[in-house]
Amino acid sequence: MQGTIDGFNYGAVTPVVAYVMACLGSALGLRCTIRSLRNDSAWKPGWLALGAASIGSGIWTMHLIAMMGFDVAEAPVTYDLQLTILSLVVAVLVVGVGVFIVGYRGATRPALISAGLITGLGVAAMHYIGMEGMRLNGQIEYDTVSVVLSVVIAVAAATAALWAAVSVHGFLASLGAALVMGVAVTGMHYMGMSGIAVHLHDIDNSQAVAGEAATSIMLPLLIGPVTFLILAGVIVMFDPLLVLGEGEWNGKGAPMRPAGRTQPPRGTGAAPFRSRPTDPGTANPPRSGASRDTPTW
Repeated sequence: MQGTIDGFNYGAVTPVVAYVMACLGSALGLRCTIRSLRNDSAWKPGWLALGAASIGSGIWTMHLIAMMGFDVAEAPVTYDLQLTILSLVVAVLVVGVGVFIVGYRGATRPALISAGLITGLGVAAMHYIGMEGMRLNGQIEYDTVSVVLSVVIAVAAATAALWAAVSVHGFLASLGAALVMGVAVTGMHYMGMSGIAVHLHDIDNSQAVAGEAATSIMLPLLIGPVTFLILAGVIVMFDPLLVLGEGEWNGKGAPMRPAGRTQPPRGTGAAPFRSRPTDPGTANPPRSGASRDTPTW
């Protein structure tokens, strides 16, 4: 028996909220990665780790919210807790690999290709591990074309996001990159979901009751990642280099020198200015009407 699939059980609420969470995670991740490139080596790994966790949490939260709108009319849908949490771990770790590659090697072509491929495959793996954690009274089948397209979108989106992380420095530019990244990640999810089919087994009423109870675990699972994204947003908002501007980052704002310093800038070749030493014979100026050659008695 073919199941009736509804990917928008709550209308436009789930796709819109899922897109917002994907944009939030991408924006925080991009800003943290940009911040790591303008910092010393002591804090660089911390900013990169925070960026990777933000992107991974945002993508996973998007996936879980979008799946809340997924429904099969003839059978309840439940989720395996271990596989669902595993998908979150995979998302954060694999995104972290890509972020650290571009964070330390820059926007070179080999770095972007390798990091984008690893991160994109990790995002796709997160999606399909989460799908594997679905439990229903039937069998899920995937359309090959939809799966391939979803993976291609994930790789392209990850590569573009990593390029933006090391190439786009302005706040508005990085915000625009995050919005595009949100579209790509959300599009990857719904592209993969568009090609699934469910073949139902015999309907069991006892499974239906258990399914309704198990579905309630999805909202508690969102508390942790959403709280983390809020805390990451607070950290980014209160970081002075991210809030007060980027003049110091791009070299437009030179540090001011202390008043009264007479040393010239290094590399100019100019000698430091010094006042001429006072002639001992003229330490006391001559009196009015007397010249220097006239002795004073």
